[in-house]
Amino acid sequence: MPEPVRSAAVEVRRSARRSRTVSAYREGDRTIVLIPARMSHAEEQRWVAQMLDRLAAQESRRILGDDALAVRARELSAGYLGGRAEAEHVRWVTNQNSRWGSCTPSERTIRLSHRLQGMPEYVVDYVLLHELAHLLVPDHGPSFWALLEAYPRTERARGYLEGVASASRLPHARRP
Repeated sequence: MPEPVRSAAVEVRRSARRSRTVSAYREGDRTIVLIPARMSHAEEQRWVAQMLDRLAAQESRRILGDDALAVRARELSAGYLGGRAEAEHVRWVTNQNSRWGSCTPSERTIRLSHRLQGMPEYVVDYVLLHELAHLLVPDHGPSFWALLEAYPRTERARGYLEGVASASRLPHARRP
C-alpha cells in the first residue's frame, strides 16, 4: 500500500478497497481524506479541496448559524436600507458554487454560499446587503446600485470577491 500523502495538516489515504467514494473527517488538528487508490493526482487535488470546503461549511454552520445570519440581515437592512428589506428566511447553503448569494424576492428568501464563511465580515455584509437590496429592486439596474452606495465598503468587498474568484481559476503548483 502506498504511503499516505501529507500536506499542511491534510492527510490523504488511498485505498484499493475504496472504488468510488471519497470521505473526510477531522482527527485532532489534521484532516483525513479517504480516496480510491486509482484516483489521479489532479482528481485527488480536486476532491481534497471539495472535502475541505464541505467540512468547513459543516463546522461553520455549527459556529455561526442561520439565526445569527438573519439577525445580521435585519441590522444591515435597518442601517443601510431604512429597514425596508425584510427577508422571511436567511440561510447558508452548500450548493452555490458559482454565486456568492441568491435572493428569491417572491418568497423573500436569501441564501448565502458557505464559501463566504471565514471571509472578512465586511465581505459577508456586502453580499448579504446585496441580496437584501434585491428584495427592493430585483435587477441590477441603476436604482439597485444606488441602494448599495450607502455601504462604504462596497468596492472593497467586490474587489475581494473578484480576487477570490480569480485565484480559484489559477493553476495550482504540483507537489514534488
